[in-house]
Amino acid sequence: MDSKFFLGIGLAIVLVFAGAAVYSSFAKLSDTPRATGDRDVLYQVSTIDALMQGVYDGVQPVGEIRKHGDFGIGTFDALDGEMIVLDGVVYQATADGRIHAVADSMTTPFATVTCFDRDLSATTERPMNFSVFSTTMAGQLPAENMVYAVRMHGTFPFLKVRAIPAQHKPYPPLAEAAKNQSVSTYSQTTGTVVGFYTPIFFQGLNVAGYHLHFIRDDRKTGGHILDLTVPANTTVEYDITPGFTMILPTSGDFTGVDLSHDLSGDLAKIEQ
Repeated sequence: MDSKFFLGIGLAIVLVFAGAAVYSSFAKLSDTPRATGDRDVLYQVSTIDALMQGVYDGVQPVGEIRKHGDFGIGTFDALDGEMIVLDGVVYQATADGRIHAVADSMTTPFATVTCFDRDLSATTERPMNFSVFSTTMAGQLPAENMVYAVRMHGTFPFLKVRAIPAQHKPYPPLAEAAKNQSVSTYSQTTGTVVGFYTPIFFQGLNVAGYHLHFIRDDRKTGGHILDLTVPANTTVEYDITPGFTMILPTSGDFTGVDLSHDLSGDLAKIEQ
């Protein structure tokens, strides 16, 4: 069959994991009834490797994203800031450090959303920075080969976030664009951490491990988390998300970009 056929109709990839057995093996997690059907699907637009290589044109409206989830993260057309989706509202953290609720007409080149229904929760036993948190909490997951939506609310003693300003064509790679990112640090900041844990085999599709954004309770500041201090006795909520749907652009830069390279090293530098 002609490969152009697939580009003509778009591409949806659906992966369904058998996840029922994971509940019994995580002693520190509390049982909560699971949602069923489409609420257990991670819906993703494009791939992180495409974004890494400068594919920044928005391809899907925010209004369409909201049909597939009330919780998630991403970015906006031309890489203009960081997306935080919380309780069904889509926010934009811009490079000036401010938060804006966005219109459904705005578009995204890369986003991941789901309907958050808590399945499990864990409580941190000691203060941890982002690196220690990522390693410690990943090791406690009932299955590291599953996808989890991750939500935390609390007062964080230290928080370091970034937002990248809108880029102009010809778009630079993300590693270059990130050199002009705006970084803000906060202390004793109360708000919600929003994001996902994806397994290592998602490398190239998404950010493997923990990928987290933050929004303050007053909805005035936030962004992509570079580092933070998670206090002891913080509740980390997880939504096991066994379904995965990916929508790929059918035109524009995506169709010609070379996605054969391993960009994990460059991505790790950008995420820190």
